[in-house]
Amino acid sequence: MWRASLLLRTVALTVLLSGVGVTVIGGYMSLTIAGSLFDSKRDQVVGETLRTVTAVQTIFDNAVTAQGTIDVETANSAAQTTIRASQSSPGSGGFAILRTPGQITAQTMTSTSSAGLDTQVISPQLRAQAVRDPGRVHYQSVSLQTPNGVAPALVSGGVVTVPSAGQYEVYLVYDLSDVQATLTLVQTTLVGGSLLLVVTIGLVTWLVVRLAIGPIRMAANTAEKLAEGFLEERIEERGSDVIAVLARSFNRMANAMQSQIVKLATLSQVQQRFVSDVSHELRTPLTTIRLAGDVMYRQREQFGPETQRTVELLMTQIERFELMLTDLLEMSRYDAGAVSLELDQANIVALVEDCLDQLGPIADKKGSVLALEVRGGYGDSEVDSGRIRRIIVNFLGNAIDHGEGRPIIVFVDSNEDAVAIAVRDYGVGMTPAQVGQVFDRFWRADPSRQRTSGGTGLGLAIAQEDATAHGGVIDVWSIEGEGSCFRLTLPRVVGGLWGESPLDLPPEPEVGLEALAQSGEEVVT
Repeated sequence: MWRASLLLRTVALTVLLSGVGVTVIGGYMSLTIAGSLFDSKRDQVVGETLRTVTAVQTIFDNAVTAQGTIDVETANSAAQTTIRASQSSPGSGGFAILRTPGQITAQTMTSTSSAGLDTQVISPQLRAQAVRDPGRVHYQSVSLQTPNGVAPALVSGGVVTVPSAGQYEVYLVYDLSDVQATLTLVQTTLVGGSLLLVVTIGLVTWLVVRLAIGPIRMAANTAEKLAEGFLEERIEERGSDVIAVLARSFNRMANAMQSQIVKLATLSQVQQRFVSDVSHELRTPLTTIRLAGDVMYRQREQFGPETQRTVELLMTQIERFELMLTDLLEMSRYDAGAVSLELDQANIVALVEDCLDQLGPIADKKGSVLALEVRGGYGDSEVDSGRIRRIIVNFLGNAIDHGEGRPIIVFVDSNEDAVAIAVRDYGVGMTPAQVGQVFDRFWRADPSRQRTSGGTGLGLAIAQEDATAHGGVIDVWSIEGEGSCFRLTLPRVVGGLWGESPLDLPPEPEVGLEALAQSGEEVVT
């Protein structure tokens, strides 16, 4: 679905990128809001603490009598009252008045704290900062144990001086649960809004892309139908936007293609009819020429040497002409789609052996040893025996003509689905460019090379058509100077499915070439 659906990919990528963008923006906004809320609350706490510490210091200063003495406990009680009054607003978590350690004074005021406050929340680090810098209000973020659980809090405080009792630290604790609740509400709103925004973006993208690719999908479907041969299919033209321009351009292209295809089809039919008619019409005069040539050939002993050679050349060319007419008729049948297979159950190994027997004498004249290596394929297969024999003969004839007198090995193997035949020679070979042209009609790798098995240049083209008609394929391997290998792979049943060919390309022989050449045997199984 991911590879096939442009709509899915576009919507998914848009939602993903939008989600990343919204997450980054939402995270930044959340951090900014959290920092702003904390700074605002901190400034409020520091200001309130400063006023409270100043008021407490004023109480202690005013408690000194004319004799220079002070009732520290009475002053302490008054200071606690002032602190409680300053913490009357919601969020106040208590206070503490602690004596700074390490002092020796005439009087000592008892350290006090509000009920329920755990003075452990006032860290030694905060107290040390307050003592080092008594002219400022110091604060620290802490966790406060409340009936509802652990809550964030701020502890702030300063230093006051009690006459005759020394230095004391005043700390106020503020519960920030209300600030945390506000921040949680904002963050929840941001998350919900972000999710809703991403979903909305996805829906909008889906709608827009669906509207945009609808005409493209229509064009693709129309192109598929055109490719299947429905040349009358066209795209509906509506409006004057870029999609309408695309539709008009596509339709003009389709009209041009239809016109060209019809023209080429008509020309092809005329060409096929011409080849077929000429091939048929030439048979009558060719038969007459053949009969006359046979008469002259049988009486060639009565002629002079030059006339005898002329008659022999005439018969050779007549035979080649007959082969060419036969091949042209066969190609015209394939071009017209009028070929039908005469199927039977045949043993591929037996077919190959018959072909080797047929071309054995020609191979002997060229000095090539024919070898057969059968690895499988003894069972019968559904084939047109005549056409398969023609393919094998063509492979062997080409191998003999271009094998340079070296051994030629025929391989046969099979598996559950297919049977393969490969003909390997060790002759001149071909270049990659020549391999690409080997199935072209009337093409020859070396036109000047003398052929011993006849040929019209149509053999491999016909062989390829025969293999395709069976549902098989012909593969070629060739390296210049190392020889060539043609491999035919056929399904066991015509039109059946098959996977890999039973034979490699090229297959490695089990018999060494030197031993094979010295053996002089025509067929080695």
